[in-house]
Amino acid sequence: MSDLNKLTLSEARDGLRKGDFTSVEVTETCLSAIAASGALNAFVHNTPDIAMEQAKAADARIASGDAPAMCGLPIGIKDLFATKGVDTQAGSRILEGFKPEYESTITTKLFDAGAVMLGKLNMDEFAMGSSNETSVYGNAVNPWKVDDRALTPGGSSGGSAAAVAADLCLAATGTDTGGSIRQPAAFTGIVGIKPTYGRCSRWGVVAFASSLDQAGPMTKTTRDAAIMLEAMCGHDAKDSTSADLAVPHFEAMLTGDIKGKKIGIPKEYRMDGMPEEIAKLWDEGADMLRAAGAEVVEISLPHTKYALPAYYVIAPAEASSNLARYDGVRYGHRAKLAAGDGIDDMYEKTRAEGFGHEVQRRVMVGTYVLSAGFYDAYYNRARKVRTLIKKDFEDVFAQGVDAILTPATPSAAFGLGEMSDSDPIQMYLNDVFTVTVNLAGLPGVSVPAGLSAKGLPLGLQLIGRPWEEGDLLNIAHSLETAAGFVSKPEKWW
Repeated sequence: MSDLNKLTLSEARDGLRKGDFTSVEVTETCLSAIAASGALNAFVHNTPDIAMEQAKAADARIASGDAPAMCGLPIGIKDLFATKGVDTQAGSRILEGFKPEYESTITTKLFDAGAVMLGKLNMDEFAMGSSNETSVYGNAVNPWKVDDRALTPGGSSGGSAAAVAADLCLAATGTDTGGSIRQPAAFTGIVGIKPTYGRCSRWGVVAFASSLDQAGPMTKTTRDAAIMLEAMCGHDAKDSTSADLAVPHFEAMLTGDIKGKKIGIPKEYRMDGMPEEIAKLWDEGADMLRAAGAEVVEISLPHTKYALPAYYVIAPAEASSNLARYDGVRYGHRAKLAAGDGIDDMYEKTRAEGFGHEVQRRVMVGTYVLSAGFYDAYYNRARKVRTLIKKDFEDVFAQGVDAILTPATPSAAFGLGEMSDSDPIQMYLNDVFTVTVNLAGLPGVSVPAGLSAKGLPLGLQLIGRPWEEGDLLNIAHSLETAAGFVSKPEKWW
């Protein structure tokens, strides 16, 4: 079969177990699709030898009757995850040539479950961006196209989103600090879930903002998200924020029955200037859930309006601390020094050459808000606002609300180069519907639910109770079924 790369995870899993095809065959099909996808720039480090070795091992496991959930399924890995012996640059020049001597907990879990790694995926530098345009590899391109205009796949997990949407892999890993799984999923017509903070280990994931970062799957369907998320979850003693909780069988929870569930619609998310097609899709999503038996109620999250400014104080502050380790001493890029240059010159030149403009901007902001005299005025105040935002959600869930429905993004995918680097706030506004979820540590999922007037995918976001990813995915599954989104990008790359 020449189109095995178009299968979902669940379809491929079932076909492998029935003997309809082998993991080697699925993997070869994906590798061929990747080789023909240069225009998308989604994969940046290909690992065909590793993939074929893992696929052969997976076929042997399946033949022996030992076939865990992800066994034999080819996936892509975001360049933020440490992969032993394989380039891990986090989309940055400063980590040029870095090949870790260890494996991240997430990739270890996936490989133990039999997953096949096709390669590493493009991303915004250190996950800082909403369009994949800050990547040292150059931007990834959305496989959806309008009027021959190249569109962003979103960010920071843009390569992951583009690869899944274009059927280069069956699924991919992503990370989400302020919407970096959910926004690109919405822009490319796929499913992306950010689990509860602490559900997936952060060990071996290059840090951006440690209190916000979470890994999650990017897949073609909610069922696939349930399958992959279960393989990624679990307590990790190497991560002090990892929750010591049992991992549910998420796929078994996809009953589609949401009768009696209470879905909240936050009035504060209906913002001035919201495009009509976004508001219309949101209303249609509420109607779909209502028709499926859910009760839809208006709710209030009064501190939502402070979420973006709070996020863009906290995240850069944590980034400035985390990125201080990249100094040219131990690994990665080191600038060439002139005669007489000292250690300070090496630090300055290395970081100036190694970090891109957006990373430099956020490190500068973060250092400023943490500096003496400004810590209380900015960082400490932002932390207090974060507590209020979290309490807003707690109050709503205490009223019996099971999930919250919002738009995933304020627009469909925009053109590459459309948002000026001279006005970063314009780009930051892409996170307006997603950052609250990270600030509160909650699970959130983006589900493709319709098309824009120009024929581009639009997503709806569901926000769930902490640790209730199974219930959240079931509601998302019901929405996915009702929306019936089956469109795929027409191949042009």
